[in-house]
Amino acid sequence: RFDVNNRTSKNDELETAPHRCCSRFALFFFAYEFLDVLNAIAIRRGISDLPESHVLLQKTCRMFATDYLIPRAAAHDTEKKCPREALSKLGELGLMSMLVPERYGGAGLDYLAYAIAMEEISRGCASVGTIMSVQNSLFFAPLLKYGTQNQIEAFLGPFLTGEKLGCFALSEPGNGSDAGAASTTATRKGPTWVLNGTKCWITNGLEAEAAIVFATTNRSLKHKGISAFLVRKPTEGLVVGKSEDKLGIRATSTVTLNFDDCVVHERDGCGLLGLEGNGFKIAMKTLDGGRIGIAGQALGIAQAALECALDYAGKRSAFGSPIGKLQAIQFKLADMETRLHSARLLTWQAAHLLDKEAPVTKAAAMAKLAASEAATFVSHQAIQILGGMGYVNSMPAERHYRDSRICEIYEGTSEIQRLVIAQNLFKEHGIPL
Repeated sequence: RFDVNNRTSKNDELETAPHRCCSRFALFFFAYEFLDVLNAIAIRRGISDLPESHVLLQKTCRMFATDYLIPRAAAHDTEKKCPREALSKLGELGLMSMLVPERYGGAGLDYLAYAIAMEEISRGCASVGTIMSVQNSLFFAPLLKYGTQNQIEAFLGPFLTGEKLGCFALSEPGNGSDAGAASTTATRKGPTWVLNGTKCWITNGLEAEAAIVFATTNRSLKHKGISAFLVRKPTEGLVVGKSEDKLGIRATSTVTLNFDDCVVHERDGCGLLGLEGNGFKIAMKTLDGGRIGIAGQALGIAQAALECALDYAGKRSAFGSPIGKLQAIQFKLADMETRLHSARLLTWQAAHLLDKEAPVTKAAAMAKLAASEAATFVSHQAIQILGGMGYVNSMPAERHYRDSRICEIYEGTSEIQRLVIAQNLFKEHGIPL
């Protein structure tokens, strides 16, 4: 068990002070601005240059994934229902409230730790990783950053352990990628807000007992007229639609939320989150952290697919020897590892930047783009290596392939990530568009 309260002063120093550089790599490969991230950007997965607390977390999550999640992942996928027992165990490990400060009862860890944990848990079961991601980076992160003290305290307790779940309601039927065009409205009526509209593709929406909802409060201001709200579920006027039958991450719920004169009172932690008109900013800043989490998830899926392919290539014989001796197979494995390793470095760098409160939008987009496309590439190649065995559900390769596909879609498609990267690139070079 990873005991977040049993950290030495040395570990605390490592988490808060600039990391020491590894001079031999810095000399040849890294510019000065990256010297303090070298401990985070490890050359091998699980290298000891990570802070001791992060290494312990990584080992704990890896062991839990191997011993508990992997044996149950196929059943979770087949049963298509929330894996409550697994979430309870994640709660015991502190993984459902990783980013929540210790003073509130959370683990009090950083985004690098979060990215590492997301990879290891998603290696075991991508569905569990998805639920963990929403709880940490889409629910708790904006609540902690923009909520009042009363709002924060209202959503602790069972939310910290995963007994209760939160969700993030941004997308709508007509504007999945255009988050600034929210048609859901919120109208102030005395001490209350009345919400009307529909939100779609809401992960955890079936089980969630709280939602962060984005709605237009002043249409004339366009994206500057969007506000964020904390809404409890169930609430009169809020109806949960059917749960979608999906290609992958099938142990998670994905629903529509329909608001029909839904009255939200400014009490019990509910009501406006942050300032009125600040909703679009809250959503975008939240997605920066969320994309790092999804990058971690994609790494975990890719790692699982790579391990499956490696194991099969070492055992399956053809033409009198293991197929792993064939150059064609070796080339595939080399490409898979290179894509995965490169994406992991980008992800850890983005997490480190967010931890030190540096601009991270471009880095987070690059991490998510690289990791999600690595996951689809690696899982595709794994099926090719397994051949017919990769196409049937007696092996996990086909599940890895199905689970990987969503990583290029939710929390910003690959196309949106490329737009974000390019726009930031023009801005950095002072080129107006």
